Order: sequence, then structure tokens, then C-alpha cells
Amino acid sequence: MPVITVERKVMEKNDEVAAELRRHFESRNIHVLNLLSSPGSGKTTLLERTLERIQNTVKVAVIEGDVQTDNDAQRIAEYSIPVVQIVTRGGCHLDALLVRDALSKLDHQKAQLLFIENVGNLVCPAGYDLGEHQKVVIVSTTEGEDKPAKYPKMFHVADVCILNKIDLLPHLDFNVDRFYNNAKKVNPNLTFFECSAKTGQGLDMWIEWLLARIQ
Repeated sequence: MPVITVERKVMEKNDEVAAELRRHFESRNIHVLNLLSSPGSGKTTLLERTLERIQNTVKVAVIEGDVQTDNDAQRIAEYSIPVVQIVTRGGCHLDALLVRDALSKLDHQKAQLLFIENVGNLVCPAGYDLGEHQKVVIVSTTEGEDKPAKYPKMFHVADVCILNKIDLLPHLDFNVDRFYNNAKKVNPNLTFFECSAKTGQGLDMWIEWLLARIQ
């Protein structure tokens, strides 16, 4: 039983720090979104298109998580907003301790909205609370409509599901209705958006929902 005991202690510590982070965010009226997806879903591109739409009206900060490189942080820095990169060096997810450490290096005190872009992985990140207000899972049409059935925990813990790359639907064997049915079987309370981060199609509804989160 020692493995179970160690794992429980790790999760208890994570949840303790996550609760501390949530109190910190709420005391400063910062709304936090944890962006989750598999690699190649278009998560960073979607974040870029979102920043283009809101950066002149909302104060935003970003924490980037990746296994290696600071490429994504460099892309976000082009928008002249505070950003810090967490490099996990092989770790498959972010945890609350990593976020707390990154936050100490991030100029976020005036932020109204904080995006945490998690490591690309539909398994491990689902189990870790980062102190966020919502988990947003992003799936691309190139991945197949069975992702909710294959990775149910991720869709079970998510609050929002964004179907990205809908501009490719005419070229793919992807059944949108089947995807929604699979997701709703796991989590009937999911809020759904469809968009193309490349063309901008469908982004208005996502942006409207996002701005409504900011008090």
C-alpha cells in the first residue's frame, strides 16, 4: 500500500495549494481558465485568436505549460501581455505547485483574466486542480469523434468543450452529432462551442461567453 499512500499525499498537497490559489484569484477578482487538449488541437492558436479579440478591453495574463521549449510563451509574448512558461522537462501535466511558482514570476496583479495553457495530454491533466474556475477542453475535428469515449475523465471534469478546426469538416470523416452524443454521455452539463481558430468562424460566441465570466 505505500504507493497508494504516497499518491494520496501528493494529491492532498496539490488540492491544498489549489485551494490557496483559488482564494488568491478570487480576492483579486481574477477569472482563471485551464485550457486542456491533446497535442495539435490548435490550443495555442485559439488562445492567440482570443487575445486578438479581447486584449484591448480586458487585462489578460497567461501561464504556458509544455514538456520542452518556450515556443508557446514566445508566441503569446508577441501580444505584449504578461506571460510565463513552465517547462515540465518530461512531466505530462501541470500541478498547483508549479502554477504557484509560475505565478510568483508573473505580473498578474492587474489581470482580469488568466489563461493556463496546460501540457498537451488528455489523460494526466484531468486529475489536477490548478485553482481554476473552469476547465476548457479543446478537441479538433482531425482527432475523431470518439475522444470523449476514449478519455472520459477529461470530459467529465471539463466545464466547456470547444470543437476546433471546423473549417476542415468538408474534408474529414467526422460526425459532429456523434461527437456531441459521446461527450454528453460522459458529461451532460458541458457547454459547447464550435470554431475555427484559423478562419475565425464561430469565435464570436466563445468570446461572448468568455467576457461574461469577467465581473
